[in-house]
Amino acid sequence: MNEKIEGHFLVCQALGLTGEQGVIIPAGNVDDLMLTEQVAEAVEAGKFHIWAVETVEEGIEILTGMPAGSPDQEGNYPEGTLFHLVQRRLAELRERLKAEEKEEEEEG
Repeated sequence: MNEKIEGHFLVCQALGLTGEQGVIIPAGNVDDLMLTEQVAEAVEAGKFHIWAVETVEEGIEILTGMPAGSPDQEGNYPEGTLFHLVQRRLAELRERLKAEEKEEEEEG
């Protein structure tokens, strides 16, 4: 894990650190990190990030910049969440497939 983080840091550094680059790691790995002083200083200065997450949803939120969302009792996700957008898109695809199946039945 240390080598992967440091390797990614070096690539980001060569391209120019923007303060937005970093890595996402499982929270359970934080205690095992033994990073170089250069990486540790960049993290402390906010030039590079190490985001430790407990869940996939936390990672999704970091990557997309929007809340993942939690379903209500009916299994629907609130508007403004990534999972709502996914749920809506899947519903659209499902409706399209139903319409295509119906057309094929009528033609066939």
